[in-house]
Formats: sequence, structure tokens, C-alpha cells
Amino acid sequence: MADIQRIAGNPRMSMATVHAGTCYLSGQVAIDNRGGPAESQVAEILARIDSLLAQCGSDRSRLLSVQVFIADLADMASLNEAWDKWLPSGCAPARTTIQATLASDAYRLEIAVIAATS
Repeated sequence: MADIQRIAGNPRMSMATVHAGTCYLSGQVAIDNRGGPAESQVAEILARIDSLLAQCGSDRSRLLSVQVFIADLADMASLNEAWDKWLPSGCAPARTTIQATLASDAYRLEIAVIAATS
């Protein structure tokens, strides 16, 4: 298992793992903006993703697949507005958006990412 890098882990999970040129991020939620408006939660989650991707040796231009779990589809406009500003032109990953019940009612969305490493 030496060829698997685990980042920010605990006994239950890692925030990210890297293996064979691919970075896998666990679902990211807005811990600091929990209970806040969708815009604040999206901004925090995208910043968390940027930080973890950097730790993996990757960045948002190398996204392969993204899964968005959203509690209320009414928040899609806020999500897409921030997403469109954040994502570099020409770098759109495969993306799935699912309406879901999240671990806490305070979370409006959760985003999980897979990216190629540099």
C-alpha cells in the first residue's frame, strides 16, 4: 500500500487519496458556513477542493469527474453561477448532480471530486 497517498485522514476516512496518477477527494461540505446560504457554502466547498487538489499535486483544470449532492434543487442557480466562475474554460469534467438528503440539515450541498494529478 506504499503507492497510495492518504491526505488528512482519520481512522474512518481520508479527505483525499492519490493512486496511479489519480486524486480522489471525499465529499466536501461547508463546515465553517454550515447552516449559511448556498452561495457561502458553495464558495467554501470550492476553496476546500482547491486546497485538497493542491495537496494531491493537482488543480481544478485537471478534474475528471464531479458528483454534486444537493439538498434543494432551488440552490442549483447559486451552485452553477459559482461553478462557472471557478472552473477554467475548456476544463469541464463529467459531472453528476443528485438531489439528496445530506448528513445534516445544515448542509445545502456536498461535492466529491476525482482529478488527474500533475
